[in-house]
Amino acid sequence: MRAAVLATVGEITIEERPVPEPGPAEVLIKVSAVGVCGSDVHYYEHGRIGGHVVEQPLVLGHEASGVVIGLGADARRHAVGQRVSLEPGVPDFTCVQCRAGRYNLCPGMRFFGTPPIDGAFCEYVVLHEQFAHPVPDSMTDEAAALLEPLSVGVWACRKGRVSPGDRVLVNGAGPIGLVAAQTALAFGAAEVVITDVNQRRLALATELGCTRAVDVGGTELGAIGFEPNVLVECSGYPPAIGAAIRTVARAGRVVLVGMGGDDVPLPLPYLQERELELTGTFRYANTWPTAIDLAASGRVDLDRLVTGKFGLDQVAAALTSARVDPGSIKPIVRPGS
Repeated sequence: MRAAVLATVGEITIEERPVPEPGPAEVLIKVSAVGVCGSDVHYYEHGRIGGHVVEQPLVLGHEASGVVIGLGADARRHAVGQRVSLEPGVPDFTCVQCRAGRYNLCPGMRFFGTPPIDGAFCEYVVLHEQFAHPVPDSMTDEAAALLEPLSVGVWACRKGRVSPGDRVLVNGAGPIGLVAAQTALAFGAAEVVITDVNQRRLALATELGCTRAVDVGGTELGAIGFEPNVLVECSGYPPAIGAAIRTVARAGRVVLVGMGGDDVPLPLPYLQERELELTGTFRYANTWPTAIDLAASGRVDLDRLVTGKFGLDQVAAALTSARVDPGSIKPIVRPGS
């Protein structure tokens, strides 16, 4: 099979590799579509994210969909030909966190496209059968791949306990902010205000149902008169984080999703005096059934996020598309193209 490999920082090469063999509980999947994530771009440009360092050639890509074409000896959950969305992290099933249901926090997690685990910018992958989620035929390959970032939005809204009547501020209208905002609306939020400095993304957010889209490049967030009881922070930009927290209502909830600098200043007196709840998020757990339902029912539109399609030999262009196109939101790689 062909695979797009990060050979070194800023260099993608196409290699011929053996088609992987599924283990006993695994399925072999022909990859249909793969979304480009900001983490893929960061590995491409810098070779590391925090303590995760690319020390050998690596296949990137973790937002994927495909078709089951082979079964391991003990795999029973799928038939050959089943279209699936790939949940890209497989835990060890045995640690304290896994046993408590928090498998996203498993220290033994093997996650696609995170060193040293190869990802899905290739023609075939193998995956544990429990993490290959069947999708309806009505769902496009691109939407099935983007159930992964949608799961981040679902997890963020669950952590923020978004429920009917809530007033939600989503800070940052990138792909995660756009799916988090749609998820908040689907969960019953009465108002969802989203911020960014990119006019195209703000316009799309309005089309997708946000109550208001605010350009914080020209408007101070504190001056818009919106007091959310839930903040979903997706920008990762330290000054924006503090400004957004200062708008949250008493006893409100703050969910940190975006990953910015290692140290972020927080307005502690505001947090303490208003008894705000502050939590981080890390990936997701048990989100795919909800994500599939939201996308299949039309309550979340994932296809609207797609801004470009690339073949396997164009992975470098997909990874750098945001540099040349300020309207780029979600490039998609089609390994079979």
